[in-house]
Amino acid sequence: MGSGIYSFLLLKAFYKPFEAFTELAKVDPSPISIIFRYSLWLMLLPLVFSLIGAANFGWRLGANEPLMMELNSLILISVGYFFVLLFGLVTTAFISCWMAGTYGASDSLGRHFALITIVAQPLTIASIVHLFPDVLVNVLILIPTLMASSLVVWLLVAAVSLLGISMALWTMGVGPLLGV
Repeated sequence: MGSGIYSFLLLKAFYKPFEAFTELAKVDPSPISIIFRYSLWLMLLPLVFSLIGAANFGWRLGANEPLMMELNSLILISVGYFFVLLFGLVTTAFISCWMAGTYGASDSLGRHFALITIVAQPLTIASIVHLFPDVLVNVLILIPTLMASSLVVWLLVAAVSLLGISMALWTMGVGPLLGV
């Protein structure tokens, strides 16, 4: 199968997911090609949407006035967001590959990177909601989208861990100054 099949699989996962996963089982893509051709581009969507939304509207965290930040802080947060997404992709692919032995599935790392990219696709597309960064709106859209994922448990543990790490870093003075 040619390299164009992967692009087709990403699109096919939306309207015929069973066939997309069946075709994915027949190919053995390179992890590097999956990361650089597809995963990185999908990971850029959430941070670009959140940067644009936060710069134009500010974050609405339940208060009357939105939280506005300087562009430098927003760029720093977006870069951090990208590295967190990259870390999430890599660790989830490795955990999926490690779990494959338990369930008798293929342990091809490239296939697991492709699997995670396909599974995370709805979440990255739904990140368009970041264009209007309101916590309630984001929760109402992203939580049901997250529940569409088959690796929900790991992703929820990772999200809670990320919140804890973020709060620990912010209390030590690393991060944006929010004036609180």
